[in-house]
Amino acid sequence: MALTQSALDRELLLVPVPRPGTAEAPPRPGGTTEVTTRTPPAAVAAAPAGAVATTRWSTARIAQVALAVLAVLAIGLVAQLVLIGRLQYRSAQVGALNSLRTKLALGTAPLGPVGTNHHLLPLGTPMAVVSVPAIGLRAVVLEGTTGSVLADGPGHVRTTVFPGGAGDSVLLGRAGLYGGPFGRIASLRPGQVITVTTQVGTSHFRVVRVRPAGARIHRTSASNAELTLGTASGGFLSPTGVVWVDATKVGPPLAAANPPSISLLASEVPLATDLSTLWALVFWLEGLAILLGLAVWSWRRWGHAQTWIIFTAPMLVAWLFITDQAARLLPNLT
Repeated sequence: MALTQSALDRELLLVPVPRPGTAEAPPRPGGTTEVTTRTPPAAVAAAPAGAVATTRWSTARIAQVALAVLAVLAIGLVAQLVLIGRLQYRSAQVGALNSLRTKLALGTAPLGPVGTNHHLLPLGTPMAVVSVPAIGLRAVVLEGTTGSVLADGPGHVRTTVFPGGAGDSVLLGRAGLYGGPFGRIASLRPGQVITVTTQVGTSHFRVVRVRPAGARIHRTSASNAELTLGTASGGFLSPTGVVWVDATKVGPPLAAANPPSISLLASEVPLATDLSTLWALVFWLEGLAILLGLAVWSWRRWGHAQTWIIFTAPMLVAWLFITDQAARLLPNLT
């Protein structure tokens, strides 16, 4: 008897249809049918490809982590240049001012570039206070003009006389980074007053001229007391030269010690780069790489929460030191 279409459909619903890649086993006595699964040859061939995919995923993940670290370091460098450097400058100035005040009160502040032990003053020694009311500047001047010294405040060129003495005293300062204390000296006008206080005494200077970058260097008479301020001109991170401000002392020169006959370090000349702490940058970069490796291992072995708790603080410290050392490699007057 022929089956109708509806009866045929019902019969088909009662017969198990094997899925692709499976084989139907002989029916069991109970009327049930066992379906076994066979691994397709294509799947077996695809197994090594899966392992390669896992390797590729790990490589991609490592690349993502490396890019993330570079991005964090770049953001940290910007933060260092814009904000953190200013905070470091203010902190260094507070410490230098407290030290110089105490020495001025006790009469033990420096009288010249050479100390009482007949040795040159150590770089970074507080030696004067400069004040320029016209631009709102009041800062402690340090001995030396390397990039590391100028990160803490204006610096005194060691081959020139102390401010107020007979001759030309030269002070250099940054234009934008680390507080940028000399960033506005180019706006000074003739007749405005600059005051400098040292252990020898307080001297008042009147601005004579502002010399743009590339102008001929002004030479002073050895019998006069003059002051020259210098800083970078041009772009924020791409200086094109040095702008100078010349000022003459009001009244006779003070009895300051003569400058020593020495040669400045290569890192002390205007717009020089200080490489003396390059080793510190390399050291902290290596430390950060080790911390990253340990953090990845901890992330897989212990878990996310434990890794954050253990490695956040040391990686933040390394990040701060790396960005600070990288900023110090810029020209000393920027």
